[in-house]
Amino acid sequence: MIRFGKRALLGAAAAAVLAAPLAAPALAQGQFPTRPITMIIPFAAGGPTDTVGRLVAQVMGQDLGQTVVVENVGGAGGTLGAQRVAQARPDGYTVLLHHIGMATTPSLYRRLAYDPINGFEPLGLVTEVPMTLVARRNFPANNLQELVAVVRRERDKLNYANAGIGAASHLCGLLFMKAVDAPMTTVPYRGTGPAMNDLVAGTVDLMCDQTTNTTEQIRAGTIRGFAATTRERVASLPDLPTAAEAGLPGFEVSVWHGLYAPRATPAPVLERLNRALVAALRDENLGRRFAELGTAPVPVERATPAVHRTFWQEDIAKWRPLIQAAGQYAD
Repeated sequence: MIRFGKRALLGAAAAAVLAAPLAAPALAQGQFPTRPITMIIPFAAGGPTDTVGRLVAQVMGQDLGQTVVVENVGGAGGTLGAQRVAQARPDGYTVLLHHIGMATTPSLYRRLAYDPINGFEPLGLVTEVPMTLVARRNFPANNLQELVAVVRRERDKLNYANAGIGAASHLCGLLFMKAVDAPMTTVPYRGTGPAMNDLVAGTVDLMCDQTTNTTEQIRAGTIRGFAATTRERVASLPDLPTAAEAGLPGFEVSVWHGLYAPRATPAPVLERLNRALVAALRDENLGRRFAELGTAPVPVERATPAVHRTFWQEDIAKWRPLIQAAGQYAD
């Protein structure tokens, strides 16, 4: 019989206690996920980012074997939803699907309750959505050159709608007004949905928004499309010229979307979420749905945390001087 002294037994017990907290997370990570995951969309339901997020969430859930529940946490230019994720428990059960606003928030907001750069772990890019310059259906112009002439003549007598300061539609508007050297009266809304409703009703004159929100409206004739802000024409709107083709070179902007987890989320959990994202981007049905909305999944080599982080940092540097020159801050 082997006998242990009292001190040895106490030491073994202490070691077991110390090892227990370490073993539990490791086990949890190995089983991840064991319950539904919440995907926060920091904008109202029905908008372009919401559309992208819901499509991705459905397919990711199939790969993960758990439901990915979409929750819309809108307000404050997307910062309320982003804050919710930045301050969430870093266990992989709360993620963020956000757009280009992740690159502009650090410049647009001077005071935030969270770190807009270091508060997140990038998981991978999702899609880059082209923008379109659109107007109310009875706008007095037949092409982009005529529209620019009207804008330069009427200037701030025209109303330009956007989904709020910092939204993609706001940024695109800044670029357009700079390109034509003519300010307009901007009308910010709480989301793209209500802004589009007023454009369809003819209450406002112009807007710049993603193809995920404008393609069906342009096709139906409820609004007029004047240009795509991309180097090549949008497949879903083959008759819509690019801005360069229509006489306004240099007016180019697209809206990229990415997936994020809270900072300090364990590496095995990040890897599992990334694998599910890649599986979603390879899904043929998702590709078809994206194509119907005028966009496409990014190539899978861009859906990595490293590529996402680099692209994100480069875009922060791109937008900072433009926002500072405009002097329009969200706080």
